[in-house]
Amino acid sequence: MVEVFKTNVREARQARWVTEQIHRTCDGHRANFDLDDCDRILRVASQSGGVDAPFLIDLLHHFGVQAEVLPD
Repeated sequence: MVEVFKTNVREARQARWVTEQIHRTCDGHRANFDLDDCDRILRVASQSGGVDAPFLIDLLHHFGVQAEVLPD
C-alpha cells in the first residue's frame, strides 16, 4: 500500500532527515520525497499492509512538517 502526502518540505536536507525518521519509526515502511512537484510530495509505502496516515501526519507535525493526504 502507498499513501501520498502534500507537505511543506522545501529543502533536500530536511527531506532526507524526515525520511530517515520515518524509516526508524515505522518498521517496514519506505518513504521518499518529490520536491520538484508543486505539492512537495511525500510517498510512504508499507511492505506489510496499510499506511497509518493519521499517525504519520502526527509524526510529521512533531517534526515541524505540515502534511495532508492527497486524494487518489
